Amino acid sequence: MSSLRRDPAPLRGRTALVTGAGRRGGIGHATACRLAAYGASVVVHHFAPHDATQEWGADDVTAAVAAVRGHLVADGAVVADLHADLADPAGPQHVVDTARELAGPLDVLIANQALSGSDGPLGELGEELDRHWAVDARASILLAQAYANAHDDDRPGGAIVLMTSGQAQGPMPGEVAYAAAKAAVAGITLTLADQLADRRIRVNTVNPGPVDTGYLGAEAFRTMAEMFPFGRFGEPDDPARLIAWLCTDEAYWITGQVIASEGGFARHRNGWRP
Repeated sequence: MSSLRRDPAPLRGRTALVTGAGRRGGIGHATACRLAAYGASVVVHHFAPHDATQEWGADDVTAAVAAVRGHLVADGAVVADLHADLADPAGPQHVVDTARELAGPLDVLIANQALSGSDGPLGELGEELDRHWAVDARASILLAQAYANAHDDDRPGGAIVLMTSGQAQGPMPGEVAYAAAKAAVAGITLTLADQLADRRIRVNTVNPGPVDTGYLGAEAFRTMAEMFPFGRFGEPDDPARLIAWLCTDEAYWITGQVIASEGGFARHRNGWRP
């Protein structure tokens, strides 16, 4: 067998925690499915009360978890799930501890949780800043901390993937709190990667670009079509493929990076110039 032949289950024997993965239309769920299809055991974190406040509504969590389970390919691999509010400062440690109780030592952390809405432009901001910081930035850093403190360095394949947005590529009108928190995640990536490099834990951050997770749709695309050279918005599995690959040994030489997966999204076509 060629040493260059790809393993169809490159995460076999490893366990991943994916936060914000309880909605079938979301990036977290698509990522959890990909990880299961790559051979991993997967712990799905969800917080349906957040989704219930959004226009797309909460999903059937039981069905969402079952869908991830349907992608398992490795003997002995499992899917487990847990509910937790990551706005609580104690939430990240609780999530990591519970995930380890459910599925064993963690090899992979995907900090995908995010607060949607509850934002505004400069001049109208208040508690929005604290709410977005708590969920989008603080929780990601504390999840990484809890993961690192519990990680068994004798296990191969330690990987953390954080999630940012396109705030470094162009303005995000009316989303000051969200953009600020996501900028913090991108900004801390290299520092976390440097600290954990000696332990062979890789840290990268993904900007998924405009992905239709229920908030965009056909009408929005008609007004933005010329900005997308591939003729569509991103779909959840587009960033999920990149995220899952970053967790495999094929990406072993990649750490400390903020990587955009935007399908050529051209912001300048709506009048903004970098």
